[in-house]
Amino acid sequence: MIGRFCAYGLEFKDSDGFTHDWCTLIPALELEYKTSIHFSTHKTPAILEKGWNPRLPYDTLKKDLVDIHPTAISFKIMLEKARNDAN
Repeated sequence: MIGRFCAYGLEFKDSDGFTHDWCTLIPALELEYKTSIHFSTHKTPAILEKGWNPRLPYDTLKKDLVDIHPTAISFKIMLEKARNDAN
């Protein structure tokens, strides 16, 4: 992928006629690479490197933005059982 961006030189014009410096596109390229599932590991490089995937723009459109930790869910279930037993 990087070769595709570097092939244009330092600047290139897209199909709409806008001029871009390929160095400004590297963060988007890096995000795409780090959040893509790889064939050999079946995981994203972000998961392997940091243990979590960065939040993507698509994630902000989803309704369930709050990620609840599994321990919090099991604690909630335990509290509900205790409350039901107390009644």
